[in-house]
Amino acid sequence: MKKKLLAGLFVLALMVSCNKDKEILDLLSSYNLEMQSKGYHFGDTILLPESVTKESESISISFGGKETDQLIVDPEFFTLGDNAVTFVIKKKNGELLQQDATINVFAKNPEAQLSYSIIKEYPHDTRNFTQGFQLEGNTIYESDGQHGSSKIIKYELGTTEPKASTPQPNDVFSEGATIIGNKVYQLTWQNKKGFIYNKADLKLISEFPYPNMMGEGWGLTYDGKNLIASDGTKNIYFLDVNDPSKIVRYISVAGNTQAYDQLNELEYHNGYIYANVWQKPFILKINPANGEVAGKLDLSEIAAKHTTGNDDVLNGIAFKGDNMLITGKNWPLIYEISVK
Repeated sequence: MKKKLLAGLFVLALMVSCNKDKEILDLLSSYNLEMQSKGYHFGDTILLPESVTKESESISISFGGKETDQLIVDPEFFTLGDNAVTFVIKKKNGELLQQDATINVFAKNPEAQLSYSIIKEYPHDTRNFTQGFQLEGNTIYESDGQHGSSKIIKYELGTTEPKASTPQPNDVFSEGATIIGNKVYQLTWQNKKGFIYNKADLKLISEFPYPNMMGEGWGLTYDGKNLIASDGTKNIYFLDVNDPSKIVRYISVAGNTQAYDQLNELEYHNGYIYANVWQKPFILKINPANGEVAGKLDLSEIAAKHTTGNDDVLNGIAFKGDNMLITGKNWPLIYEISVK
């Protein structure tokens, strides 16, 4: 009889403990879901519910192979945008509880809403599926995508006839491109490699693998020191020019109220990275030091004239002095705009 009583008390204690654990995890889950939409900023304290903390001996956060017991949104630990983390709760009896969560980190300062005026229009070949776009002097260097028709071309602004053109094999989908000295660098979408061309005649010089951390190749630009690449995620990667397979550092991109992914064609100008966002009619002005979106240029009015589906979207940024050149995939025009 005594054994049955002890067994019953044990089961009861176990049920109470399990219910308490469930209560703690449910409270933590509710808090995390609320904060996921609200977001944090760097320097914020993660203020967990008292019902969670009073039952805990310690609480830590595990993320990306790192762990911290400092419940502060530290830029040394978190990135801008979404961070998939695990809360590890050590109870006072030594038991461990774990709860997965997403911590969204947004930029502290609201992005400026940039305005523009159209200065001039130039012709653009509607056969060009624009992936990379850059102006040097009066010459446009353009990387065009699609399997079976990918190529790198150069032509004078105001014309559409290529002065030089190099096609890619049918299994290659060309992506972003940029100029460094007398060479043109070009990414591919899913072939995990890039090409280097002689700028004068676009003859292929060599190939290079890009880092495994980059799942795909999207946009490419140059800041005078590093190649800067996007891969369709929230990340922008700074690559070693002498060995583009090496990542020097990377940043994640977010504005004041949202994170941005699907970052596409890139251009570096006057200390900022400008990025198209795939299938969105705007361009982001990004601080290369930390990934914060400093400005947002809404080009909906121009894009609406040329976008009829998922393919012919805004994509292409170059600079002509302080004016910006923009175009899109299969667009008939290049626009020169003054941005304020």
